[in-house]
Amino acid sequence: MGGHGRGKPGGRRPQRRKDVRHGEPADAFRCVGCRLDVPVIAPGTAHRNHCPHCLTSLHVDHRIPGDRRASCRGRMAALSVSVRQDGEWLIIHHCQSCDGLSANRIAGDDNALALLRIAIRPLSDGALPAKVLLAL
Repeated sequence: MGGHGRGKPGGRRPQRRKDVRHGEPADAFRCVGCRLDVPVIAPGTAHRNHCPHCLTSLHVDHRIPGDRRASCRGRMAALSVSVRQDGEWLIIHHCQSCDGLSANRIAGDDNALALLRIAIRPLSDGALPAKVLLAL
């Protein structure tokens, strides 16, 4: 038998080189919510910071979108939406680690059903009468 079987002396193959890029920007990230691989390029925004499927984010930006200077790195849940006067929607994220809030632009490929679910959440909350919300 001339093959190099597992466990036999001299049977080890050299380890393949791993393509690890330290310090270079990645072209995708893995969502901490649904584990989907998410491309960093997003239609409608220069800095994707949330998953287009489940809207979950990480607390990575400090003051400016894309600065990646936050030290928290906590998981951020999509809490609500806000709409600017020009009609642009923003997702309000709540950090599960430090309790911080942030407003982030939606992207063109965000899940419309997930956005609507968080937009109508106050209407389904029994603590706040629907008549009050509809009067706004």
